[in-house]
Amino acid sequence: MVRVSVLVTPGKRQVLIRPSSKVIVKFLSVMQRHGYIGEFEIIDDHRSGKIVIQLNGRLNKTGVISPRFNVQVNQIESWVNLLLPARGFGKIILTTSSGILDHEEARRKNVGGKLLGYVY
Repeated sequence: MVRVSVLVTPGKRQVLIRPSSKVIVKFLSVMQRHGYIGEFEIIDDHRSGKIVIQLNGRLNKTGVISPRFNVQVNQIESWVNLLLPARGFGKIILTTSSGILDHEEARRKNVGGKLLGYVY
């Protein structure tokens, strides 16, 4: 995911990232659901796989949080204040027992989990 933010330069329409994994695909599908990226295609090369992402110009920055900190439901708001530049701007993506969700969905479902990354 860091590669996506590094490769997002003005005028760039697509990005190739590798290796591919289930977590990256779910992370990208959350980004796509919220309109940060366009379509993405998974290329199976019988090795680790590649993903081609179509950019739509709305993505400013994306990042991965390592280590994957545990976050309870009542701590989500403090992490939003730490990681995102403004209120109501951007998403924090968590892996929960309900799947990979953004922070608003996790709060609605009242589930905590581990921090994966952020996008704005």
